[in-house]
Amino acid sequence: MVFTDASFTQPIEAAYLLFAAFKLRSQRGHFRRGNSCHFSLICLVFHGAYMYLYWVSNSTPFFAALGPLLFGKPRLTEIEKLLRAEGDGYSLSQYQEAFGEFVPKALLGPADEKLNSRQRLFPQLITFWAFLAQVLERGSPCRDALRRIAAWLQFECPGSPSPSTHTGGYCRARSRLPDATLETIGDHMADQLERNLPNEELWLGRRVKIVDGTTASMPDTQENQEAWPQPRSQKPGCGFPLVKLVGFFSLGSGALLELAEGNRHQHEMLLARELWSRLDSSDIVLADRGFCSYQDLNEIACVGADAVMRLHQRRKVDFRQGKRLGPDDQIVVWSKPLQRSAGCTPEAFAALPSTLTLRMVRYLVETPGFRTKEVVLITTLLDPITHPASELATLYFKRWTVELHFREIKVLLGLDVLRCLTPAMIRKEIAMHRIAYNLVRLLMQRASITQHVPLMRISFKGTLDSLHHFSDAIHALAGHPRRQAVLLEQLLGTIAKDLLPVRPGRSEPRAKKRRSKNYHLLTNPRRKMIVPGHRNRPAKIVPKAS
Repeated sequence: MVFTDASFTQPIEAAYLLFAAFKLRSQRGHFRRGNSCHFSLICLVFHGAYMYLYWVSNSTPFFAALGPLLFGKPRLTEIEKLLRAEGDGYSLSQYQEAFGEFVPKALLGPADEKLNSRQRLFPQLITFWAFLAQVLERGSPCRDALRRIAAWLQFECPGSPSPSTHTGGYCRARSRLPDATLETIGDHMADQLERNLPNEELWLGRRVKIVDGTTASMPDTQENQEAWPQPRSQKPGCGFPLVKLVGFFSLGSGALLELAEGNRHQHEMLLARELWSRLDSSDIVLADRGFCSYQDLNEIACVGADAVMRLHQRRKVDFRQGKRLGPDDQIVVWSKPLQRSAGCTPEAFAALPSTLTLRMVRYLVETPGFRTKEVVLITTLLDPITHPASELATLYFKRWTVELHFREIKVLLGLDVLRCLTPAMIRKEIAMHRIAYNLVRLLMQRASITQHVPLMRISFKGTLDSLHHFSDAIHALAGHPRRQAVLLEQLLGTIAKDLLPVRPGRSEPRAKKRRSKNYHLLTNPRRKMIVPGHRNRPAKIVPKAS
């Protein structure tokens, strides 16, 4: 008896066919008394083995190639059919319509083996764009992302079964997004921003990278506390874990190029040392006094890059020594420290040179309202002709833009308070914030180039607001590429018209005008906290009777 491949597509029919074959051989006398194998025993063993292989083929087979050969490939889900269909179709997210060309689909396709190789209800492509929409729309919960997927599925396949209303499946799909894939996408975004950087955005023909650090809080869970403990000044149960982040930003494009994370016990300078090796030979590092050390200046010079930093407050300033290049401008020679710092390994300390030749520049800040009146810079740019002192002062004044970039990520995109419950998901959430920020920057850069306006005058908040409203209209025009192209041009024109005013030397005090509510602070865990009466009229303390 010959069985075709089609007979194995239905397991029950295949079982009846095989049993029929055994029954036919039994009737012809192939199973006689005296043989070691009896027909009933063979049928029982075969039935058990077949049912075991059938159920294993529907889960995870020990031999991956055995299941498809015996039972055929598993049935595709409705979402898998939509992803494999020809043509672009109707995208899951309106942001996919606006940013789809910036994200390579090959990075979000099914894997060949192991993780993300099976057919699932939430593939990588669907999960990534739903996760990105949560970041771009601050405060969007997983329930909202799940409703977005269900609505898209009903639009494309009316009457098809919708995903479960519970968010567990979608949350597990987010956890399956590989960290390496998210990092690759973030690097791809940053590379696009740097490649499209006009020459006029360079500083004296060179790229400048600003380094600085910040912190972000997250839910108070045991896993997060072990990875990023809260400050010791806060009682257990009354604080939140804090993650420390150090990033490289491009001065010309505003892109978030690199990101390193650690806990609050690690100094920002130690985290920045993980990033020095990723510098290019023509880069210039711009940093504040917290990164100015003998070891860091040497490591930056070893990769061929240069540095412009504010002199550390513990370094003595003496312009009477060294080679004078001009007023408040001279060459100085630093000697290797006598003692190794806590953050320097013995091998790295032994490899440090005995001296470093640097340049020290001092200038006065005469802008009214600025709290700093004198700034002393240290740099590896030794030539006063190609790099005048006035240009160095102007360059360091632009270092403040990194504070604005961190404000855009933390306040407008919600990085200030993360929402995931485990360290693994916190790292994915940080990576998605980097991707979302760079995607908005790409849109700003395209508007700057096509509309011929300075990039630094385009508002990040205005771009984000325009994207939220125009993306819905672009999404509604799926299948009409010409009308979509016209709407995209109108979006870029709207972004280019929303320019920031020119306010050189603007001074704003770092103080809040709006008062916070007069609530009691949590000084004990919530289940043990006893709040007194009215918060404006604290209860009187009655001494105990002696």
